[in-house]
Amino acid sequence: MNSKRADGTPYKSELLDLPTPSPPLSPTYVPAPFRTLRPWEDDSVRKQTPEKSLFEKYNESLQEQYNKPKESLITRKLLGESNALKSPEAYTQPFCDFLTENPTVWHAVTYFEKKLEKAGFKKLSERKTWNDELQNGGKYFVSRNGSSLIAFTIGGGYKSGNGVAMIAGHVDALTARLKPVSNKRTAAGYVQLGVAPYAGALNPTWWDRDLGVGGRVLVKDSTGKITTKLVRLGWPIARIPTLAPHFGVGMFGANNAETQAVPIIGLDNSDIQGAEEFKNLTLGGEGTFAATQPPKLVRTIASELGIQDYSSIINWELELFDTQPAQVGGLDKEFIFAGRIDDKLCSWSAIEGLLASAAAPTSEDDGIIKLVGVFDDEEIGSLLRQGARGNFLPGTIERIAESFGKGSSANILSQTYANSFLISADVTHAVNPNFLGSYLEGHAPRLNVGLVVCADSNGHMTTDSVSTSLLARVAERSDSNLQLFMIRNDSRSGGTVGPMLSSAMGVRAIDAGIPQLSMHSIRATTGALDPGLGVKVFKGFFDNYESVDKEFE
Repeated sequence: MNSKRADGTPYKSELLDLPTPSPPLSPTYVPAPFRTLRPWEDDSVRKQTPEKSLFEKYNESLQEQYNKPKESLITRKLLGESNALKSPEAYTQPFCDFLTENPTVWHAVTYFEKKLEKAGFKKLSERKTWNDELQNGGKYFVSRNGSSLIAFTIGGGYKSGNGVAMIAGHVDALTARLKPVSNKRTAAGYVQLGVAPYAGALNPTWWDRDLGVGGRVLVKDSTGKITTKLVRLGWPIARIPTLAPHFGVGMFGANNAETQAVPIIGLDNSDIQGAEEFKNLTLGGEGTFAATQPPKLVRTIASELGIQDYSSIINWELELFDTQPAQVGGLDKEFIFAGRIDDKLCSWSAIEGLLASAAAPTSEDDGIIKLVGVFDDEEIGSLLRQGARGNFLPGTIERIAESFGKGSSANILSQTYANSFLISADVTHAVNPNFLGSYLEGHAPRLNVGLVVCADSNGHMTTDSVSTSLLARVAERSDSNLQLFMIRNDSRSGGTVGPMLSSAMGVRAIDAGIPQLSMHSIRATTGALDPGLGVKVFKGFFDNYESVDKEFE
């Protein structure tokens, strides 16, 4: 058998055994068939040796780690972790770890808070004045309800009325949340859990999955003070069993979400064993919150949090999540398979992009605010106070402008908004090879290529010609690729936080997100390089917006 292709290049197996030198390529080089050729490129680009696989890069990185001088623990402690921009593949595993370890919106926001504090960001309180806190060159963040967060840096040369370069997304995901009274009567020996779908959860992809329980628990201490504790039961606790096809019932038809999608969390055959039924009264006493919840779950949560007195549990917000870890997949490890990609992906990349931008020394030439907002409740309309329709983002910008101005001024605030720009960053649809007919020609985004600009003729997206041109200049300066997506006329477009925020503030805006497969499934797919490509273009936006904006004045 011939060991060479028709064009003379070796097969992949030969590349693995006998690496062949490749022409120098940029870290984010994308083979020409997977993107539009740039104006200065010709068709010879297609004849370049393909980019090395992630597997090859991984082996090379291991060799580099082995050969380079080892840092002492003291040196590593002094230097700390660098937030400077890394190559796209360097973000793959950190993103997977983030998804696995932070399954709920409260865990994700707490993770962001800790990472920002470690990078030198100072936490602000909405309850207190900021006038004496904010200063040029400062880095700050503020959270609301523990489920939404805004982080921002103030340029060394910022003045009231200057613009804000902002990225906004959402950090909530489809889930099933425990009902206020989640205790249910034992059915045929099964202990069941009362849950309600959040957005489109409990769809067929949630059946027969290993589901954990996590969220926040409100606990009263001995002094009467109520504190919030996060809990994550990471092993499989619950499961929604399907009915075998032998019963002749269409399993994935119109199933009743109230009676047929009830998770089982244990067994209790005391009714046929003659044992006395376990009483809730032993867990906190009559009238307590614990008495309204499954006793086994109360005991497990209390044990996990080190709670001795069940009556000290005042309330909780718990939800189900897929316990299977996020992981890379594909022959060359070019995919990420995970739950909750929508939309912890864009939120994570945006925060990482801000951190990378903020790692540079403070400069008086930096005259803008750089901001990331990640919001809760997008999947259910954003109507709550921690949602994007609330006053969280406009109120934060107004407080910043007021702190640097002479009191509150509608004139200054309007000037600030006019000088600002918003990227509404939400995941979008990657092309599905099994359903190519569902996509418009020229609007079929691919994985591991770059950010996708999303358009909609009916105003579900904020994208227009001006915002597209501005982001294209940013992408050009940051050596990033942009793709396009628009849904077919016979399909329904989704929505984002973009229109509600841009209309509330009057800022120029664009909808642009990272592509994924299987949106709204309990498990989805994105490219292994996509988190890092998102970080790169978002950092490029923060670094280049101020100069690019001058081209559009």
